[in-house]
Amino acid sequence: MNLDFSQIVPYIPFMLEGIWVTLKFVFFAIILGSILGTLLALFKIGSAKPLRWFADAYTSIFRGTPLILQLMIIYYSIPQLTGYDISPFLSAILAFGLNSSAYISEIIRAGIQAVDKGQLEAAQALGVPYGAMMKDIILPQALKNILPALMNEFITLTKESAIVSTIGYLDLMRRAQVVGADLFRNFEPLLFVGLIYWCLVMGLTVIGRMVERRLKLSD
Repeated sequence: MNLDFSQIVPYIPFMLEGIWVTLKFVFFAIILGSILGTLLALFKIGSAKPLRWFADAYTSIFRGTPLILQLMIIYYSIPQLTGYDISPFLSAILAFGLNSSAYISEIIRAGIQAVDKGQLEAAQALGVPYGAMMKDIILPQALKNILPALMNEFITLTKESAIVSTIGYLDLMRRAQVVGADLFRNFEPLLFVGLIYWCLVMGLTVIGRMVERRLKLSD
């Protein structure tokens, strides 16, 4: 086997910098996706039909088209339509955040609807305002039910972040490609970066399990 990992040793710091670069945009994408996803979930279970239609159409579009297509549209279309030269970093946050919000909205909607209706009826009987009821009573209970699904979405988002290499963003995958092109050896840097992705996913899995156990202990 023609393998020589010693050649990538000088490039390891360069590739390791990609961890921070990747996690930085994933972090902001998760925040954007969580906020929009929560709003969309509330629209879907609300009584306002226009908001329900909007949320359903939004989810249909972003779940029904490839993520890489959404990324390309944002990165290439915004400069063409507006004249604003959007950066790969901002494009990645918008594409991944908007896409993730569609999936998160369905997860949260299912979690809210799984909460015992008696909780809703009791809050309404006590005259608790809708916003306070959702924030203090319904959503905390729903979170315990949907935490595994949310963590799975965050893990998927982290793995799919490699797609941003297609627009030149220097994430982990792009850095592996740069090293491979420089050395004319692709397997070693790709395998090294693949190990880093695996470690990131395992770390998120452990964090998710810890949070899940803590929530169960708080019952």
